[in-house]
Formats: sequence, C-alpha cells, structure tokens
Amino acid sequence: MLNSITQLFGIRYPIIQAGMVWASGWRLASAVSNAGGLGLLGAGSMYPAVLREHIQKCKKATDMPFGVNVPLLYPDIDKLMEIILDEKVKIVFTAAGNPNLWTKHLKSHGCTVAHVVSSVKFALKAQACGVDAIVAEGFEAGGHNGREETTTMALIPLVKKTIEIPLIAAGGIGSGNAMLAAHALGADGVQVGSRFVATPEASSHDYFKTEVIKAQQGSTELTLKELTPVRLLKNPFYNKIKELYAEGASTEKLNKLLGKGRAKKGMFEGDLVEGELEIGQVAAQIEKIIPAAEVVEEFISAYNNKLGKLELFN
Repeated sequence: MLNSITQLFGIRYPIIQAGMVWASGWRLASAVSNAGGLGLLGAGSMYPAVLREHIQKCKKATDMPFGVNVPLLYPDIDKLMEIILDEKVKIVFTAAGNPNLWTKHLKSHGCTVAHVVSSVKFALKAQACGVDAIVAEGFEAGGHNGREETTTMALIPLVKKTIEIPLIAAGGIGSGNAMLAAHALGADGVQVGSRFVATPEASSHDYFKTEVIKAQQGSTELTLKELTPVRLLKNPFYNKIKELYAEGASTEKLNKLLGKGRAKKGMFEGDLVEGELEIGQVAAQIEKIIPAAEVVEEFISAYNNKLGKLELFN
C-alpha cells in the first residue's frame, strides 16, 4: 500500500498506532511496527527515564520504524525531547500544544514530525510550523479531545482541502472499513487508538481492557470541557462528575474531584470505580482482545475486501 504516508515513515501499511497514555508501551509499539504499521510510544504517561527504557526495549524488539508521541504540555518536555534525540528516534508525533515550540528543533536533528489537531485552524498553523504530516482527530476519539466537537467524517474533508502535506485521520477508526472511508474522504493514512487498547500488548490493565470490550453505544461521553475535554467510559467516577454538574459546581470543584493520577488509577492500575477510563466511541464495536498483529491484519483484509466489492459495484 504505497502512498505518501508509507513513504514518509518507511512502513508497509498507512496505519499508525496512537501514542495513548498508559496503553502505548514498547510491547504494543514494537508489535504494531513488526506487523507493518507505525508503532508509537505514549510519552505522556512516562517519566524521562521510563521513556528511555521503553525506547531501548522497542529498538531491541523491532527493526522497523517506530516513533514517540509527545504531549507538548508535558511539564518536563525538554527532558523528553533530549532523550528522544539522544536515542536517535526519527519519528515524533506531537499533540496538545503549540508545534512551533519544537518542530524546527526536531527537524534540525533529522526527525520526521507529525502534529495532532482538531480543527482546520490548527492544521494550518501546524503546517506553517513545518510539520511533515497532520493528524486530524474527530471528537469520537478517546482521551483528551478538541473543543470543537467536529466528527472525523466532517473534519477530514475540511482539513484536506486546506493543507498541502499528508493527512492522517483519527477518531472512530476501528476497522478496515472505517480506514477505507477515511481514505475516501481524503486521508492518506489512519491513526488507531482504541482498537489497539484491546490487545495483549497494550500496557493498560486487563480490567480496563475488559470494560472496553463490554462497552456499548452511548457508553462514553465527552466531559470536563471547562478543564480539558476528555472522552470517558461511564463508571462511578464519571457519575461523580455528572453529580457535580447537576449541582452547578465550579471549575475549582471539578478540578478538585479530578485531582492527579486519575487516568493512571483507572487505565493502568485497573481501578474501575475511582479511576478515569479514557476510550473512544468506537469501543462499542470492539468485541474481543486480539494481538496487535491480528488487528493490523484484520484492517488490511477488511479494507481490501470492501474496496474490491465497491469496485465490482461500479
């Protein structure tokens, strides 16, 4: 599947595994890369020394390209970037912040840089900063999200007609059929998060993975917009958030309830009561936990099968 994304990253398939906090460690990243996609380490949940360890283990587990996803609001981002460059990682995905802060520096060290956006406005700003590709993420996605609440189906065509660099679709991409739909709308590749959570290689807790495959339509909601919008599975912690909203609680009270470490508690430690469980709407389509390589294989098989049927229809 040779196109601008496979050529840009040196991969077989235009499938990027999202760098999700508490899920995207070296086992998942290397498994996806070995299967022909692009694995990403999720640096947002890693201390600098932990990131170095995951990079080194990933290097030993795969000879294929892999990268690191870095939230630009990370407190010690300079330390993360130093490690990425010191370990000679050549692919960096940035998100949640201003790409102008690091893009030129990364590219001066030979890195290929992609940036995640949720709107046309920020896609254009990222392109102007010199990034090599744009990840346009609709609000179906899990975790922290854009305030615009634009769906992937609406966002991709809008971004495609305004940028000149490769475009990666994200949010609600849970199958090869969805990948084909994204390509039809103008995307050159797809970024997949939630589907890769439900794999043995994901570093998230088995309890969380089980909740993901139990999810139904309406099991998630985008909330906490006054702080940073985040899509969560509905659980007792989510119910506490809803209770505060019903009481007309202030931003300060919402922030106090959230506290620190909620995502780690839920997604990594498996506390399904008090933890924050970040996952996308596509969780309702996920029915089983399978290896990451099988996920990639299913995507490509379904993509080709559906494409063939559409060609026959024409």
